[in-house]
Amino acid sequence: MNIQNKLENAGGVPSPPEWFDERLYPAPDDKLDLTEEQWQERLSGSEYQVQRSEATERPFENEYHATDTEGVYVCRGCSNPLFSSSAKFKSSSGWPSFFAPISARHVGTKTDYKLLMPRTEVHCARCSGHLGHVFDDGPDPTGLRYCMNSSSLRLIDRQSHQKIAEGREQDLDFRLNR
Repeated sequence: MNIQNKLENAGGVPSPPEWFDERLYPAPDDKLDLTEEQWQERLSGSEYQVQRSEATERPFENEYHATDTEGVYVCRGCSNPLFSSSAKFKSSSGWPSFFAPISARHVGTKTDYKLLMPRTEVHCARCSGHLGHVFDDGPDPTGLRYCMNSSSLRLIDRQSHQKIAEGREQDLDFRLNR
């Protein structure tokens, strides 16, 4: 599966909502390299298991599989913007699914043989955190299904983004990891 070709042939990737200012978030090429102890302090137990140990959360029992809120999904480990809600679709897989990332440079891939057959693992381009897998059974325009773990993502909706833009992150019910 040539993911890059599928993304390019689709005529681009979906844009984030017009209110989203990507400049408030880290750039994917601003690499983040932390020790295992620092990751354990930064992430909850389940987030750490998924992002740093490549675990998979349970289907249908995760935060974002049925969410349809407008926003941008950022990496829970480093706040790199990953997916726009405009690329999210109902896949019936039990995990949040997207047909394309915000930009191919925001995610990376590698071959995963953990289930004895090759799959394409998706990770954050900034911090290398495990996000999920990509399959070639998705909808148009790409034909891809980025099947992601909710515990690797943080949804930034319009209200949360406004607080971040105003320097009021302390008013959020989460800590934005940068």
